[in-house]
Amino acid sequence: MDGERKDEPVESHQSQSPSRLNPGRIMALDLGDKRIGIALTDPLGYTVQPLMTLYCKTPRADLKSIARLVRKHSVVEAVVGKPLHISGEPSRRAQKAEAFAAELHAEAGITVHLWDERLTSWEANQLLNQTGRGRSPTGQRSRKQIIDQVAAVLILESFLQAREIQRAREPESHSE
Repeated sequence: MDGERKDEPVESHQSQSPSRLNPGRIMALDLGDKRIGIALTDPLGYTVQPLMTLYCKTPRADLKSIARLVRKHSVVEAVVGKPLHISGEPSRRAQKAEAFAAELHAEAGITVHLWDERLTSWEANQLLNQTGRGRSPTGQRSRKQIIDQVAAVLILESFLQAREIQRAREPESHSE
């Protein structure tokens, strides 16, 4: 249906898949022109926490910084938000997300998924407003840092929920 986020990967750059018993950490990236929000699962892949906001320098420097974080936190998969219009058509920034995902896959050697990020920034703003982090002139810089991290958390939570639904639908493999 148009206007609704579809909970399935837009595209994936595959590497060797982590095992279901030891999924490892998954990182989510909310790419922006000035900042990149980063979120991370726990080592078992169950809970999601905001990690940091990376201030963009150059595409190459940003990629190197994220690849270092991938190694430091033993990340086995990444999810990059792909900006789509409400209609589902790719936005002007979608191509940037696609290129970044391919470069991250090549640089870090992990599976990188592109994930529909429609409305995550809006949802992140709503969550911050509900928690009392409304718009104030003194807290604007802090809010911008947090909003990108919260958007990354929402992207990763959506990805994990869709993955669980997909796994629940898979037929059980029986060995006799």
